[in-house]
Amino acid sequence: MSWHLIYTKSRYEKAVAEKLTTLGVEVYCPLLRTRKQWSDRWKWVEEPLFRSYCFVEEPAEKDKVLAVPGVVRYIYYCGRPAVIRNNEMQSLQDLLSRYTHESIESGILNAKDKIIIRSGALSDKEAEVVHTTGHRATLYLEDMGLKVTVDLRKNLVEKVG
Repeated sequence: MSWHLIYTKSRYEKAVAEKLTTLGVEVYCPLLRTRKQWSDRWKWVEEPLFRSYCFVEEPAEKDKVLAVPGVVRYIYYCGRPAVIRNNEMQSLQDLLSRYTHESIESGILNAKDKIIIRSGALSDKEAEVVHTTGHRATLYLEDMGLKVTVDLRKNLVEKVG
């Protein structure tokens, strides 16, 4: 069995996924739980990781998928529907389920703070905070001689000491 990629209307990803599930179509719409600020409060919301896209397992009736409100079309590559192999899909699902980004908040980071990066390509590396701006922090990794900027909403960091 293989997977296909469908393009949805903007902000219809979750509704499309729910409707396809009720129709018995296997669908995957990875969600990222993020913290958003309203004018009077902070709130946790789930947003699609891939905006305007959902993955569907190869259905017997493609017309049934296209009939769902919010589905625009299948994504094509070289004139054929784009195919994602099962092992590639499993790898994606495993990667996305490995870390729960909403479970750790970095708190306030100040210049000269020592941290450990807990997710991503630089996982388990120690760094020093150079400066922060909003949700971004510029870090210096002394052992690599590298200065990087990370998005604190998408990377887990932990203060040392």
